[in-house]
Amino acid sequence: MSRRLMIAIAISSTLGVWYQSAAAADSVPRWDVTASCRGAAQAGYQQDTKENLQRCLDTEQRTRDQLSKNWSTFPAEDRMRCVKTQTFSPTYSELATCLEMKRDIKNSANPADVAPQKK
Repeated sequence: MSRRLMIAIAISSTLGVWYQSAAAADSVPRWDVTASCRGAAQAGYQQDTKENLQRCLDTEQRTRDQLSKNWSTFPAEDRMRCVKTQTFSPTYSELATCLEMKRDIKNSANPADVAPQKK
Protein backbone atom coordinates (compact mmCIF):
# COMPACT_ATOMS: atom_id res chain seq x y z
CA MET A 1 0.00 0.00 0.00
CA SER A 2 1.44 3.36 -0.96
CA ARG A 3 2.27 5.94 1.66
CA ARG A 4 -0.16 8.45 0.10
CA LEU A 5 -3.00 5.96 0.24
CA MET A 6 -2.26 5.13 3.88
CA ILE A 7 -2.23 8.83 4.78
CA ALA A 8 -5.49 9.41 2.89
CA ILE A 9 -7.15 6.53 4.72
CA ALA A 10 -5.95 7.83 8.09
CA ILE A 11 -7.18 11.36 7.36
CA SER A 12 -10.50 10.09 6.07
CA SER A 13 -11.02 7.94 9.16
CA THR A 14 -10.12 10.79 11.48
CA LEU A 15 -12.41 13.28 9.73
CA GLY A 16 -15.24 10.76 9.81
CA VAL A 17 -14.89 10.34 13.55
CA TRP A 18 -14.75 14.10 14.12
CA TYR A 19 -17.92 14.52 12.10
CA GLN A 20 -19.62 11.71 14.00
CA SER A 21 -18.60 13.16 17.34
CA ALA A 22 -20.86 16.15 16.72
CA ALA A 23 -23.83 13.78 16.65
CA ALA A 24 -22.49 11.69 19.53
CA ALA A 25 -24.77 13.33 22.03
CA ASP A 26 -27.81 12.04 20.15
CA SER A 27 -27.09 8.41 19.33
CA VAL A 28 -24.42 5.73 19.20
CA PRO A 29 -22.26 6.31 16.11
CA ARG A 30 -22.33 3.77 13.29
CA TRP A 31 -18.88 2.39 12.63
CA ASP A 32 -17.63 -0.36 10.36
CA VAL A 33 -15.58 -2.42 12.83
CA THR A 34 -14.54 -5.01 10.24
CA ALA A 35 -10.96 -3.73 9.94
CA SER A 36 -10.47 -3.70 13.72
CA CYS A 37 -11.93 -7.19 14.04
CA ARG A 38 -9.90 -8.49 11.13
CA GLY A 39 -6.71 -7.24 12.80
CA ALA A 40 -7.73 -8.77 16.11
CA ALA A 41 -8.64 -12.06 14.43
CA GLN A 42 -5.30 -12.29 12.66
CA ALA A 43 -3.43 -11.50 15.87
CA GLY A 44 -5.30 -14.20 17.81
CA TYR A 45 -3.68 -17.39 18.99
CA GLN A 46 -6.27 -19.64 17.38
CA GLN A 47 -5.68 -20.58 13.78
CA ASP A 48 -9.27 -20.08 12.57
CA THR A 49 -9.18 -16.38 11.69
CA LYS A 50 -12.57 -16.59 9.98
CA GLU A 51 -14.18 -17.84 13.20
CA ASN A 52 -12.27 -15.24 15.24
CA LEU A 53 -13.43 -12.49 12.88
CA GLN A 54 -17.07 -13.52 13.20
CA ARG A 55 -16.80 -13.79 16.98
CA CYS A 56 -15.35 -10.27 17.14
CA LEU A 57 -18.03 -8.84 14.85
CA ASP A 58 -20.74 -10.48 16.95
CA THR A 59 -19.24 -9.13 20.16
CA GLU A 60 -19.00 -5.62 18.71
CA GLN A 61 -22.65 -5.78 17.59
CA ARG A 62 -23.78 -6.90 21.06
CA THR A 63 -21.74 -4.09 22.60
CA ARG A 64 -23.29 -1.55 20.22
CA ASP A 65 -26.78 -2.84 21.06
CA GLN A 66 -26.06 -2.46 24.78
CA LEU A 67 -24.67 1.03 24.25
CA SER A 68 -27.82 1.97 22.35
CA LYS A 69 -29.96 0.87 25.29
CA ASN A 70 -27.88 2.83 27.80
CA TRP A 71 -26.76 5.78 25.67
CA SER A 72 -28.95 8.38 27.36
CA THR A 73 -27.62 7.38 30.80
CA PHE A 74 -24.17 8.74 29.94
CA PRO A 75 -23.63 12.52 30.07
CA ALA A 76 -23.48 14.14 26.62
CA GLU A 77 -20.02 15.56 27.35
CA ASP A 78 -18.68 12.08 28.16
CA ARG A 79 -20.28 10.63 25.03
CA MET A 80 -18.66 13.29 22.84
CA ARG A 81 -15.24 12.94 24.48
CA CYS A 82 -15.25 9.16 24.25
CA VAL A 83 -16.31 9.20 20.60
CA LYS A 84 -13.52 11.69 19.85
CA THR A 85 -10.95 9.31 21.33
CA GLN A 86 -11.84 6.73 18.68
CA THR A 87 -9.70 8.24 15.93
CA PHE A 88 -8.24 5.57 13.69
CA SER A 89 -10.06 2.27 13.91
CA PRO A 90 -12.97 2.73 16.30
CA THR A 91 -14.64 -0.10 18.19
CA TYR A 92 -17.73 -0.19 20.34
CA SER A 93 -15.83 -2.12 23.01
CA GLU A 94 -13.36 0.74 23.44
CA LEU A 95 -16.20 3.28 23.41
CA ALA A 96 -18.07 1.34 26.09
CA THR A 97 -14.93 1.06 28.20
CA CYS A 98 -14.30 4.79 27.97
CA LEU A 99 -17.87 5.64 28.99
CA GLU A 100 -17.90 3.12 31.82
CA MET A 101 -14.60 4.37 33.21
CA LYS A 102 -15.82 7.98 33.19
CA ARG A 103 -19.04 6.92 34.90
CA ASP A 104 -17.23 4.83 37.51
CA ILE A 105 -14.82 7.64 38.37
CA LYS A 106 -17.70 10.09 38.80
CA ASN A 107 -19.66 7.61 40.92
CA SER A 108 -16.75 6.72 43.16
CA ALA A 109 -17.46 7.74 46.74
CA ASN A 110 -13.77 8.13 47.43
CA PRO A 111 -11.45 9.48 44.69
CA ALA A 112 -8.66 7.42 46.26
CA ASP A 113 -10.58 4.30 45.20
CA VAL A 114 -9.80 5.02 41.55
CA ALA A 115 -6.46 6.78 41.88
CA PRO A 116 -3.30 4.65 41.81
CA GLN A 117 -1.80 4.24 45.25
CA LYS A 118 1.74 5.48 45.83
CA LYS A 119 4.06 2.86 47.20
